[in-house]
Amino acid sequence: MKRYPRDMSGYGPTPPAAQWPGGAKIAVQLVLNYEEGGENNILHGDAASEAFLSEIVGAAAWPGQRHWNMESIYEYGARAGFWRLHRMLKDLPITVYGVATALARAPEQLAAMKSAGWEIASHGLKWIEYKDASPEDEAADMAETIRLHTEVVGTPPRGWYTGRCSENTVRLAAETGQFAYVADSYADDLPYWMEFEARDQLIVPYTLDANDMRFATPQGFNAGDQFFSYLKDSFDTLYAEGGRMMSIGLHCRLIGRPGRAAALQRFIEYAQGHNGVWFATREAIADHWTQTHPHQRQNRPSGLSREAFTAAYGGIFEHSAWVAERAHRLELGPMHDTATGLHNALCRAFRSASPELRLGVLTAHPDLAGKLAAAKRLTAESTAEQASAGLDALTDDERTRFTALNDAYVQKHGFPFIIAVRDHSKASILAAFERRITHDRETEFAEACLQVERIAEFRLRDLLPR
Repeated sequence: MKRYPRDMSGYGPTPPAAQWPGGAKIAVQLVLNYEEGGENNILHGDAASEAFLSEIVGAAAWPGQRHWNMESIYEYGARAGFWRLHRMLKDLPITVYGVATALARAPEQLAAMKSAGWEIASHGLKWIEYKDASPEDEAADMAETIRLHTEVVGTPPRGWYTGRCSENTVRLAAETGQFAYVADSYADDLPYWMEFEARDQLIVPYTLDANDMRFATPQGFNAGDQFFSYLKDSFDTLYAEGGRMMSIGLHCRLIGRPGRAAALQRFIEYAQGHNGVWFATREAIADHWTQTHPHQRQNRPSGLSREAFTAAYGGIFEHSAWVAERAHRLELGPMHDTATGLHNALCRAFRSASPELRLGVLTAHPDLAGKLAAAKRLTAESTAEQASAGLDALTDDERTRFTALNDAYVQKHGFPFIIAVRDHSKASILAAFERRITHDRETEFAEACLQVERIAEFRLRDLLPR
């Protein structure tokens, strides 16, 4: 089976109602990344110095050497930046992404975090890149992270964010069974669930845009006003939409600088000036979402075997299981686990078939209010559809009219008149019948195929969400 693992649909056009506590319109979540003392450094057993997220934009790693300037920039975050931010934020619910080895080198800062009641989530063992790590090595580091974090903090972490992750990170974090949420995603404005074998893992997405890291990238903020303006615009949009989450990423060595800290203070005061704003830790958001929107597993079309898929959806196109069989061979994924997505896959299989095969689908449909209906030999779907338009309760005159139209239509076009009756009343069906019987065969063949697809859509919406 060709299966595509990424979910490009998510919640679609209608995200769930967040139901934030107190009827809040927005959940604002401040993350303080504590990485100072956990960065790449030969003193930490790394092969080279750090090269990422500092005032030295575009810095290169120095193999086998200490980088004194880089080290002192990180030290500023621990020595001065942290305390400036702690004074500013100590009365707010903050989530700390703590690198375990950095926390182990920061007993005073850790005590201040705990005194303020901040959530201390895990940011990994060391602040290093995992894209080339084996799953075994990454899992071992994750286990050591949990052990060291628990030893240093006193409690195990309930949240996880690697940052420089691999394609295995979220799965490995889920498999630990340790975390109320994993944050290694930037895919949504709301939490969402992922499934890994028997494990259901809540994802609370993070952000790289409303993030002070852009003070240290070539395309980014170069003044506090730019940061404030971006946060304000993000807040205003999400607040107007309602029921969204706004994540803000902070770093002690970046936003902790005096010329930037003032912008953060202005934004906090701006957000606090609105009603219906819930400042929350990521742990609180995860607990709320788990209670309010617990995960419910469902049979996913993209995960079914060919036999099961055909058994479930082979009748969507009337008596034409081959449509489902061909659709199953397409590149299906989470996007096709909804009515809209699966309808697209089935229609692709139908549209790409020969005219002869598509004609077979048309001729498999029964006449409207015809002999099969009278003999009660329609499929369950066709019976319900015709009944919904009142075609199971015709007067003698109406039945005579339908019979005459059916006979004339089939004689002219070679297939029965097909219409998605759920779009129509009995009167409008008759009007469409009389209009379409005048079409040439090519025009009517195309119209009948469109109606078959519309009928399939209705049938799928009876079975699947969206």
